[in-house]
Amino acid sequence: MNELLKSKIIEIGKLLWDKGLVTGYNGNISARVDSNNLLITATGTCLGYLKQEDILLINLSGEVLPGNGEKKPSSEKLMHTEIYKNLPQTQAVIHTHPTYTNGFFLANESFSPKTFEARFYLGEVKSIEQFTPSVTDATPVIKELKANNIVILRNHGAVAVGPDLFHAFVLIQELEEQVKTDLVSVHYKINSKQGGQPGDMALAVSPSRLPTNEGLQLKASQGPPPTHSKKYKLFSKEQIEEIVRIINSDTQMQELGQKTVMNMDLAVCLQETGAIYSFKFENGRIVKTSNDAQAEFLITANETIWRAVFNREIDPFVATTQKKMNLRGDFARISKWYAPCSRIFQLWTQVPVE
Repeated sequence: MNELLKSKIIEIGKLLWDKGLVTGYNGNISARVDSNNLLITATGTCLGYLKQEDILLINLSGEVLPGNGEKKPSSEKLMHTEIYKNLPQTQAVIHTHPTYTNGFFLANESFSPKTFEARFYLGEVKSIEQFTPSVTDATPVIKELKANNIVILRNHGAVAVGPDLFHAFVLIQELEEQVKTDLVSVHYKINSKQGGQPGDMALAVSPSRLPTNEGLQLKASQGPPPTHSKKYKLFSKEQIEEIVRIINSDTQMQELGQKTVMNMDLAVCLQETGAIYSFKFENGRIVKTSNDAQAEFLITANETIWRAVFNREIDPFVATTQKKMNLRGDFARISKWYAPCSRIFQLWTQVPVE
């Protein structure tokens, strides 16, 4: 089994190299073997040309297990082991130094993609300060990874986690491409304002002047809804009743629901208890609630994730694509109701939990 997992790490390392997401001897990869052990790349190895002996079996204390030769694990082993200890669903961790991403975050603290697909997969990508060549305190990294499967260490690189190596890889690749897209948009925006031609070189511009998500978010004037002073017990009858009241009294939600003809059944499920609440929508208005598990769309998550959603710490769309939440139903069909669903998720945050 370890040989197969090592082969997958080698494959991902080569993929990162071929896509220009890693250079020289930088970056490290790990994958969970079981609840107590993981495979991690050795220090001083090139991810594009890994061999089986470059990948070591260590335990969660960072100790190399017998039979792994004389090589030492990556200098980032502390960060990797702490992630696996604190995020039990994580099966893979990738840390690289992607060029455009690093450049953007030298001047910015967060990044919000413009395209719909990237917003689903990435959400808002945040960064944390990094003052040492290797991570010596993984607490801030873990805090951000609880909300999003990718985080940036400023002056250092990207860290992505996932249910497998490929999902972690895709997040790093997607972020790098979206940052490039923003740079291209700046190029053409400046040229168009100065009367230049598409092929002309744009003037140098600080990344901090990159455009925001114009057209892809609700109007800024509408902003996030005010938070509720009262806190509710998670998935209590009182909380569900308050959700219904807020959604049905929200003018913007009703306008969006009517415009998109939002007629569907959306259910939410608490993983630990199996408790289900289903909301029947007619033109964006909730006309009935039940415990129907056969709703067209069912969102399931554990208590920690649901608490994060209701307390505005995580985006449900991003949580779904990153496998923190499970969506049963046709994603292509629900995407036509993206605008009203986004409003629903905003309104949920008016019902914070204890």
